[in-house]
Amino acid sequence: MSEIILALGLVLAVEGLVLALAPRRIEDALQLIASLGVDQRRMIGLGALALGVLVVWLVRG
Repeated sequence: MSEIILALGLVLAVEGLVLALAPRRIEDALQLIASLGVDQRRMIGLGALALGVLVVWLVRG
């Protein structure tokens, strides 16, 4: 459970850092994402999920 809370804290720290350092770039990225189709967004999400699982597997292994 502590690892899940640690991971959540790291995600929040990275997201906060991005929002603090480049708020305009976030707006641009959100506009780009909104312009994509649902299937394209789903594939990007699945790719990010697979990459995240791979990173965790490599680090834990």
